[in-house]
Amino acid sequence: MTTPARPSSGDFWTVDDLQDLPQDGQDYEIFDGSLLVSPHADVRHGAIANRLRRLLDRQAPAGLLVGQDVGVSAKRSSYFGPDVFVAHEEALERGGPALAPADVHRTDRPFPLVLPIADIF
Repeated sequence: MTTPARPSSGDFWTVDDLQDLPQDGQDYEIFDGSLLVSPHADVRHGAIANRLRRLLDRQAPAGLLVGQDVGVSAKRSSYFGPDVFVAHEEALERGGPALAPADVHRTDRPFPLVLPIADIF
């Protein structure tokens, strides 16, 4: 078993530390400098997230991208990996290890959707 690299004593985990972690089937996130480790989602969870992404993607207005497998980082000591995200397309041009919160489409500005629940579950 590979032991994850750790920051020096008294230091906090940052987005930069994620690149040193093993690719071992675990999902790693950081909340206020603390490392959160959870098992990777199961097949059903992944299938539902993928169906939701496809439904959102078909209905997203121009300029918005619906995706998966990209993290969001508000500050260097926090990083989260949402199952599905909606972001402004220009955020992709900037690149980097994660999207900034300003890149993510706000839920208080929704776009009209038709989400047949039977198509998701």
